[in-house]
Amino acid sequence: MHFLSFMSPLLFAVVGRAVVGPGVVTGDISVHDPTMCKDDSGTYFIFSTAPGIEIRTSTDRTRWTLIGRVWPNGASWTDAYTGTSNGNLWAPDCTYKNGEFYLYYSASSFGSQNSAIFFAKSSIGLPGSWENEGLVTSTSSSNNYNAIDPNLYIEGNNWYLSLGSFWTGIKLMTLSSSTGKPTSTSVTSLAQRTANSGAIEASVIYKFGSYYYLFSSWDTCCQGTSSTYNIRVGRSTRFYSVNGPYVDSSGVALTTGGGTLVLQTHDAVFQMYIAAPKPS
Repeated sequence: MHFLSFMSPLLFAVVGRAVVGPGVVTGDISVHDPTMCKDDSGTYFIFSTAPGIEIRTSTDRTRWTLIGRVWPNGASWTDAYTGTSNGNLWAPDCTYKNGEFYLYYSASSFGSQNSAIFFAKSSIGLPGSWENEGLVTSTSSSNNYNAIDPNLYIEGNNWYLSLGSFWTGIKLMTLSSSTGKPTSTSVTSLAQRTANSGAIEASVIYKFGSYYYLFSSWDTCCQGTSSTYNIRVGRSTRFYSVNGPYVDSSGVALTTGGGTLVLQTHDAVFQMYIAAPKPS
């Protein structure tokens, strides 16, 4: 703090501003559980929860157009998990790599562990172009976790899938890069809560430098403005260890309820930081 007082105001300034709110988007924007990726042409794709999984595209990330569904004729292979014909397919996860779209998605019903995650591929991402690669993993009441909310993480030739919701939390499995399917039945526990009925889900793994960061959503979704959803994060304690263990900024393990708050519903939030002017 004292060091800052000696810095020339021409070089550094302490800046205060409100956290930037969500940008304005237009078009077909009513979506649930969106995932976004971009192809080599610069077109953005959003896939979202819906019967058959809805697809929207944009060239500027601002105006979106609903162009159809991944499965225009339904996905009968998921009916045993949704409990209905052509039911909602949940929380798709899209990755675009090496000229191909990879899409993981889940089938279940609220409050049930009769759940499954499936895999699909496409070279163009458009309706009717998808190949059904089949079942990835499933759970039942005999399992202690729930097979929904998949997130694919790729590093080199190594593929990993994080998944899970409520029960004993977030799990990780290793996938084959050639099939997109698990290489074994073993799973690693990454995060768990006991508070609020164990409400943790929607994990995402991100690497920055030598560390992995595990993001997840806590508490209650889908209640409009009464929702209490918030985003938490933890960092791996070992270099180059996607398996964790992960801890929050206070050193609390994510497997024992740790998680640093990243974002929640807010009104007036301000951020202060040191900035240096860009040379002309």
